[in-house]
Amino acid sequence: MSAELGRTGLQGKISQWLRGRRPKEAAGDGGREALLLAAAAVGLPLAPAAHPAGYRCSCDRVGCPTPARHPVSFAWQTQSTTDRAQIERWARHQPQANFITATGMVHDVMDVPVEAGLEALQRLLDAGIEVGPVAESDDGRLLFFTLTRGTPEDEDEWWPCELDCHPETMDEHPGLRWHCRGSYVLVPPAQLPGDQTVHWVRGLEHPLPDPLSLLEILTDACARYVGEEPDHVSAAWPLRRH
Repeated sequence: MSAELGRTGLQGKISQWLRGRRPKEAAGDGGREALLLAAAAVGLPLAPAAHPAGYRCSCDRVGCPTPARHPVSFAWQTQSTTDRAQIERWARHQPQANFITATGMVHDVMDVPVEAGLEALQRLLDAGIEVGPVAESDDGRLLFFTLTRGTPEDEDEWWPCELDCHPETMDEHPGLRWHCRGSYVLVPPAQLPGDQTVHWVRGLEHPLPDPLSLLEILTDACARYVGEEPDHVSAAWPLRRH
C-alpha cells in the first residue's frame, strides 16, 4: 500500500510540475492558428481532422470508433503539408476542425499511457537526456515527438518494430505505440468529446531527439506501469532487416 501511495504521490508531483511548465497556449482562433503554423514551421505536416459534435464526432459515420481523432480525407497522407498558406486556409474555413500530423515523414511519435509517460519524462530530464516536444491527451496518453527513423528508398533498410502503430492497430498497442510511416496523431491544440483536449506540455522550441535515445526509458516505464519486467518488452526494439 505504501508503494502505491508513493507512486501516486510521485505522479502528482510530476503532474503539478508539468502544469507549471506547460507552454502558454494563446486563446481564441488566432492562438489556434498560430500554434498550427508553429507546428508546420518546424516541419510537422498537417491535415484537417474531425472535431467533436457534442459527445459524438463531426463525421457522418454512425458510431464512429475514433470521434474527433481521424482525418476528414482518406487522402490525408498526400494531403498533409507544411505550406503556410494552405494551413491558414484550412484553419479559417474550418474553424472547429482538429488537425492531425502525419508521422514517418519528418517525425515519429512515441505514444504512452500518461502515468508511464510522466515517470519516464522525469527520468529522462533527470538523466540529462534531450527530450523534444511532448503533448498530453486528456484521455490518458502522453505523446513524445521525435525524429523519424526515416523512409529509405530501399525497403531492406527499413527498421521493422513490434511497437509500430497504425490507425487500425491502436487497440493492439495499449502500452507504447510507435507512430511512424503510415500513422498520425492529433497535433495540439485539439478538442476531444467531453471537453477534453490535446495540448503541449513541452513546446515546439525543443528540437526533435533521436527516438532511440528515449526508447529504453519509455519501454521500462511502460513495463513497470503494467507490472511486467522490462525484459518483456526487449523484443520491441527495432531490428534492421537483413
